[in-house]
Amino acid sequence: MAPNPAPVEEPQDSPDGYVGLDAESAERLARDRGWTTVRSLAPGTVITMEYRVGRLNLEVSDGLVNRAWKG
Repeated sequence: MAPNPAPVEEPQDSPDGYVGLDAESAERLARDRGWTTVRSLAPGTVITMEYRVGRLNLEVSDGLVNRAWKG
């Protein structure tokens, strides 16, 4: 059995700060601030709901972030 990796620490960053940014800038900023996984999603995209430490979800419409949340 493979060992479990050490848990990733979550950045001390508020997802609300990404709302209104263009998607490319938001993704770059999130990675610079320490998010290990950043995913851009269209509104209504079906996604799994498991919580992943270090992941930031961005709902993007017309190139702008409408909503952002952890996990």
